[in-house]
Amino acid sequence: MRGNKNTPRYSKSWLDNDAIAAWVFLAPAAIILGIFLLYPIAYLFYLSFTTGSFTSAGIRWVGLRNYLRLILNPDFWQVLGNTAYFTIATVIPSLIIPLGLAALLNRAVILRDFFRSAYFLPSITSLVAAGLGFRWLFQTNGPVNAFLGSFGIEPIPWLGSTTWAMPVLILLSIWKQLGFNMVVFLAGLQAIPPSRYEAAEIDGANAWQQFWHITLPGLRPTLIFATITTAIFTLRSFEQVYVVTGGGPLNSTNLLVYYIYQEAFAQFDFGYAAAAATVLLAVALILVYLQLRTWSEESD
Repeated sequence: MRGNKNTPRYSKSWLDNDAIAAWVFLAPAAIILGIFLLYPIAYLFYLSFTTGSFTSAGIRWVGLRNYLRLILNPDFWQVLGNTAYFTIATVIPSLIIPLGLAALLNRAVILRDFFRSAYFLPSITSLVAAGLGFRWLFQTNGPVNAFLGSFGIEPIPWLGSTTWAMPVLILLSIWKQLGFNMVVFLAGLQAIPPSRYEAAEIDGANAWQQFWHITLPGLRPTLIFATITTAIFTLRSFEQVYVVTGGGPLNSTNLLVYYIYQEAFAQFDFGYAAAAATVLLAVALILVYLQLRTWSEESD
């Protein structure tokens, strides 16, 4: 039996295939991601196995020689130690202080909105401007030593001391990260149902017990996110070193990103700098992997 000639006939479109349609719509973003992210990472990895510069002489393949130089270079290990010290000493206070402030500002206190805005202000301040401000504050004849002198304390050469220069950078980084983490913790606190605290009060739990058994477990995903983002922010620190100390004195404040900058654009040793940058990339990827793994365990 023949069909009715007047019945419309629909041809199957390629958009009806979900897989093809998905790739078509994802293609622009994938192309941009490949050009501006994946290709630079691949080229960085390639450069780490070469030596030379971007001149007429070109570059040549040297294999693992740059990585061997990293292992044998005591300056690199000093920089790694500086970076580890700087990261740990920055991340821990950058989580504890904002968490305490968020817990206080989450309650009904006087001028709560004002304090929220004031604590967030460092996050929108230029790091270069903040660095110049800290450099002025901690000069030998600066306001900090003037304040300490009023208590009979001798002036401290903050930026000229191998002991005190790094704490100045750590303090600047903590101040810079304070507002962002506080807002993150505030969002996490507001997601915890108030009924849990009401039930705890009925059971006789005090403020500390409520914080330990309700607030911290409820903030676990937020704490993981804040820890990873703060660690990555700290690992890529460059402006603080460039503006405040220049890596000195005696290489005591030289961090990994600034070290890469020096080797690449001061010494023009691009292959060696690329090897150091690959190490930094590996550390960042490990942190991201730990974040994703912890989140997956949370969801199970």
